[in-house]
Amino acid sequence: HSTTATVTVVDNSAPSVVTQDITVALDASGSASITTADIDNGSSDNCSYTLALDITSFDCDDLGANVVTLTGTDGSGNTNSATATVTVVDNLAPVAVAQNVTVSLDANGAASITTADIDNGSSDNCSNTLALDVTSFTCSDLGANVVTLTATDGSGNTHSAAATVTVEDNIDPTITAP
Repeated sequence: HSTTATVTVVDNSAPSVVTQDITVALDASGSASITTADIDNGSSDNCSYTLALDITSFDCDDLGANVVTLTGTDGSGNTNSATATVTVVDNLAPVAVAQNVTVSLDANGAASITTADIDNGSSDNCSNTLALDVTSFTCSDLGANVVTLTATDGSGNTHSAAATVTVEDNIDPTITAP
């Protein structure tokens, strides 16, 4: 006498998800991306499984620590997740580009310049601020004066460029007769 039995194999075991913290650097366009392989640190399951990340792209707004979640899902729909920290850094210095200018002293024998006068298209993969080492000139500065334009980004990376500021006195002297 024989009987037939139905055996149902069930996978109730969720994947084991193991993560690692990483650091990624922004590229020249100010972006970085990661994959599951970058975060996975030995995840496993008793059957086959897939891994997915909730965040894979980063930009200048993400500088610093970012928490991402790695989720493992097996063929039976069992899931497990773990988090990792992705530290986004900007290692690229800005590019300072300077141009030469000529300024004329005013009636008080003074002239001044701003970063906008010297800047000639400075740039960065994120954002930068510009500063000049010299902005004011007097009669004692007539002729060529070298100034330094420095671009600094939010991560403290800097680059400098030199420019020549030519100071002129175009105001005729006045004579007062006795």
